[in-house]
Amino acid sequence: MRIWAVANQKGGVGKTTTVVALGGLLASAGKRVLLIDLDPHGSLTSYFRLNPDDIEQSVFQLFQHQGEVPQTLPRQLIQPTGWPRLDLMPASTLLATLERQAINQGGAGLVISKTLAWLWDDYDFVLMDTPPILGVLLINALAACQYLLLPVQTEFLALKGLERMMRTLQMVMKSQKRELPYCVIPTMFDRRTQASVGSLRQLRQTYEGQIWPAAIGVDTKLRDASRAGLPPNAYDSGSRGVKAYASLLKYLLTQETTEVRRQLVP
Repeated sequence: MRIWAVANQKGGVGKTTTVVALGGLLASAGKRVLLIDLDPHGSLTSYFRLNPDDIEQSVFQLFQHQGEVPQTLPRQLIQPTGWPRLDLMPASTLLATLERQAINQGGAGLVISKTLAWLWDDYDFVLMDTPPILGVLLINALAACQYLLLPVQTEFLALKGLERMMRTLQMVMKSQKRELPYCVIPTMFDRRTQASVGSLRQLRQTYEGQIWPAAIGVDTKLRDASRAGLPPNAYDSGSRGVKAYASLLKYLLTQETTEVRRQLVP
């Protein structure tokens, strides 16, 4: 099982689209993929036509066992997306109440790690969509993942959100005493605007060596796929956005393999 978290401490930068697009491409390539929605807003859950406001079986149930996860529970929470080999563990808006509960729970930051241990042989890839705030849900994602994807819109305010995310990442790596490989992914790039071009240039200068060399451009077909409740490659496999995400996926698989090999070399 390979576990990727998609995170940024700013909303609206393309986290959910990135999760669904990469998940759809992996499933189409024959991989068994689980998408996990860790955001109380439930955008990933809503994408697949489930309602986070009234769903009864969700990620929230994992956090109701004093930091432990019953072996049979994770499989009970998984929902089909309607797309072959692509499953979803949905979110509930009740996740917004977890911060108060977690104060009195030991091991609350490792719930997702324990959950995935029970599912280890069921999936080839797990992709997690995370909330844009630092709390128990984001900490769970960072503790569980092997590779961190950081989508960032190519505009000034999104760059500031990425700076906050990087500070969080450094804090988590220090507390966990481990390196967490990551990749910055420029999104919503519009070459027609100076703001977008300038932001992309700044990203490449600041995160040299840790940034995908290309960018996900603005593409209305990605929004149309969301409206249809389909992975983008199922909606229009020839769209610019799908081709960009396919290129990104190829890059990520190569980078992840290289990083794992680097960590194994003494």
